[in-house]
Amino acid sequence: MSAVLMDGKGLSAQIKEQVRAHVEGMPQRPGLAMVLVGEDPAAQVYEAGKRKDCKQCGIYYETYRLPYEVSQEELVEVVQLLNQREDIDGILIQFPLPEHLDDRAVQLAIRPDKDVDCVNPSNVGDLILGVDSFRPCTPAGVMRLLNEYHIDPAGKRCTVVGRSNIVGKPQAMLMLLQDATVTVCHTKTANLKEECQRADILITAAGKTGLITGDMVKEGAVVIDIAINRDEQGKLCGDVVFDQVAPKASYITPVPGGVGPVTRAVLMENTLAAARRHGKG
Repeated sequence: MSAVLMDGKGLSAQIKEQVRAHVEGMPQRPGLAMVLVGEDPAAQVYEAGKRKDCKQCGIYYETYRLPYEVSQEELVEVVQLLNQREDIDGILIQFPLPEHLDDRAVQLAIRPDKDVDCVNPSNVGDLILGVDSFRPCTPAGVMRLLNEYHIDPAGKRCTVVGRSNIVGKPQAMLMLLQDATVTVCHTKTANLKEECQRADILITAAGKTGLITGDMVKEGAVVIDIAINRDEQGKLCGDVVFDQVAPKASYITPVPGGVGPVTRAVLMENTLAAARRHGKG
């Protein structure tokens, strides 16, 4: 068996073109603001990607760069300012924040109708209840990839490796909402190998290079690698040992070029949806 490579770049291009075409006909274009605290190099690269995506889609974009030492009050004031601005439809905060800041307080400060990455507890609650709301961009990107390749989670065994609030937990919930039977694994899971071997759909977001080896994947499984790591040579990779797993899988995402580009495209889609909720067409 040779796995079908799931082309995130191609799907991303389709989504962004659809967003661009819709924005082109709007009387007011959508607006997205990103808030960065500190000078983390990875976050700077992430921000540059968002700027590029917005330009491609015709979405207004700006960045608020705050010093590492910014106070809780100052950060919340910036969020409240963005809440009030009619030209800003989506607010994106780069998490995690420095240790002296309270992530939850900032998440609560974002207006739910501008919370385009689903971090406000109100939107997280709607996600759990299955109510129509914004979906977190990375888990939603995974669902878009599955749909693009006509992979129906209903009735399938799904193993999610990773339990973070921004990826693992919401990913498990989205799979449950699509009628999969879901197991969530983490650092305390006993017999991780056996749990992964049961999966018809294996989704990993642990952030550990080389974690998923060929003997952990059953024949014909769909393997979605969300993680972005660097190997000993500094090359981008995921959790999956690709050369070992690809011959056994039916479908597999590459790293880079798999989930990442679709995550970014879904953010553009969510920003457009927020603008439409705000009456911009």
